[in-house]
Amino acid sequence: MKVKEKKWIRFRVYLVAVFFLLGLGTVLARAYQLQVLNKDRLAVIAQEGYVGTIKLPPKRGTIYEREGNELALSIEVGSVYAHPRQIEEKNNTAKQLSRVLGEKQQKILKLIKKNRSFVWIKRRIEPGQAKKVSALELKGVGVTTETKRYYPGKEIAAHLIGFVAKRYYPGKEIAAHLIGFVGAENQGLEGLERKYEKLLIGSQYSLIQMRDALGRLFSISRPIPSGHEMRGLVLTIDKDIQYKAQQALQRAVRKTKARAGHCLVVNPETGEILATAVVPEFNPNIFSKYRPYQWRNRAITDCYEPGSTMKAFLLSACLEESVVTPSTKFDCEQGKYKIGARTVRDTHKYGVLTVSDIIVRSSNIGAIKIGEKLGYARLYEYVKKFGFGRKTGVALLGERKGFVRSPKKARQIDRATLCFGQGMTTTSLQLVMAMAAIANGGKLMRPYVVKAVVDESGRVIKETYPKVVRRVISSRTAKKVAGILEGVVSKEGTGPLAAIKGFKVAGKTGTAQKVDPKTKTYSRTKDVATFVGFAPADRPKLVILVMIDEPKGIPYGGVVAGPVFSEVGLWSLNHLRINPQIKLVDKGTDVEEETDKSSKPEPLKDEQPPVKVEAGFLPDFSGLGMREVLKKGRSLGLKVVLKGTGLAVRQEPGPGSPLKMISSIKVSFRPPT
Repeated sequence: MKVKEKKWIRFRVYLVAVFFLLGLGTVLARAYQLQVLNKDRLAVIAQEGYVGTIKLPPKRGTIYEREGNELALSIEVGSVYAHPRQIEEKNNTAKQLSRVLGEKQQKILKLIKKNRSFVWIKRRIEPGQAKKVSALELKGVGVTTETKRYYPGKEIAAHLIGFVAKRYYPGKEIAAHLIGFVGAENQGLEGLERKYEKLLIGSQYSLIQMRDALGRLFSISRPIPSGHEMRGLVLTIDKDIQYKAQQALQRAVRKTKARAGHCLVVNPETGEILATAVVPEFNPNIFSKYRPYQWRNRAITDCYEPGSTMKAFLLSACLEESVVTPSTKFDCEQGKYKIGARTVRDTHKYGVLTVSDIIVRSSNIGAIKIGEKLGYARLYEYVKKFGFGRKTGVALLGERKGFVRSPKKARQIDRATLCFGQGMTTTSLQLVMAMAAIANGGKLMRPYVVKAVVDESGRVIKETYPKVVRRVISSRTAKKVAGILEGVVSKEGTGPLAAIKGFKVAGKTGTAQKVDPKTKTYSRTKDVATFVGFAPADRPKLVILVMIDEPKGIPYGGVVAGPVFSEVGLWSLNHLRINPQIKLVDKGTDVEEETDKSSKPEPLKDEQPPVKVEAGFLPDFSGLGMREVLKKGRSLGLKVVLKGTGLAVRQEPGPGSPLKMISSIKVSFRPPT
């Protein structure tokens, strides 16, 4: 390369460097001028254009049921605000806003006459209203975006999730106690909304109001760093089982004119809560119009005496300790038995009964004599092992532990009455988990309702796994107890109305008198009716508890709570695609309870009359349940293939096809709407 060319290249490099240095010097000089020389003057200008900052409520994470359906989510809505000092024509502004927002003109006028820089006119309005307000172009009035909670499942699970102060809940009366509600600033107040506040809450935003160079107002929404990300919750709740439990419980409470009721559905193997229905209900959209006692999750906050349901756990303890056998006999004293100065009575005069018959017929005197064989101290230990008198560990606020009297403080009558569930208290959750321990082979499980914590993209951050709290009884003992409890739903037992056609059912009825707070003695008119059991008894998939508080008329658990158990159990087993046993379908389990022959359970709405079959042709199965289709199809010598759950909606081949040409039939089912 020639020397002349090298000099030219060097010159160009120096030239470019000079231009860069000049540019950098200009930027630095300008920065010095703005930030040092003109600092005070520019600060005054900025303050004149700056109106103020308002913090907006943060978003909240979505809550899902177990299949991913949204139970609670946040949506964006508009909120109208004003700068009273900037509004010149206040009367005209109030008049126009009143027409669009549907508020009283005087109320709006009072707001914009305040000597303040910022006021809310109306928050969380419909999108159409927000557009109309923006179109008015009123000076000093603006519309910003906020979030509000929306619950597609209406009040599914409101008591469990709790409430935060202003989410939106369309509709009402679908287990509002499980989902809950939120408040004006989207803060959690009760239930899961409060328990998982730190996880559900997202970043907070600030609304900055400023003026431009022409003096016009405008707003900027900016996030406030929070240091954590918003999370969502996936629940163990099955929305379909939840809905069915709520509807069945509603009808029972209404029919018996009861004060309240609970219905819990649990997976005995895992401890997952599939449904928690509570009555009375409330509408979380207008929760302020209800009293606080209507908000609470009664399944964990209300304690009551379990009554004769306790005999199932007395039996478990005695068989485990080998102090009796199912065939051991006791004299039930013809219905009267003196304990010191007190007399214990049975509803029927029984003579000598075996241990199995004592449980099936629910003899209080027989239970006392069984308990005397075991001893109060050991019975107390087993009652505590089953989870009574202590919290279950479920991640819910407000859970109570109930009460069991210790051996040191127990009087003679207390030692006797514990055998049939008096003198102690329990919650519905404790009782259903104790029965689940019998159903799953003797393991007390920790109940849980939050299946997983997820991020905004749905990725699982944390998952909850089943946890065994302790082994209470052996699997052998649990199997014996389950076999005896099957007799409770037989014609000879106290709970035949709890039977589920096509399935073996094991359970126990309970009827307990409530203590009158005024007299401090047992009331003669106020009772708690309970049925808790599991199905199928030989391979349990569900444990269901039904409690009816203060039913009018017949108070017995088998009569009042049993039919709800049967209805919820049948529907849930079909929903979970648990096939019935054909021999039980053919045999049937329709029975009457001797104490009340007029109290036969009403037919389920999804049960239809038998199909008329023309000889030689395939009948129409539309509208039938799975067990009816199985029974009818197999009676025709066909192989039946079932698809879906609920009621039959389609079949292949179609109705009227010649039976000679058919060896199998495929029937599709869909849940009733």
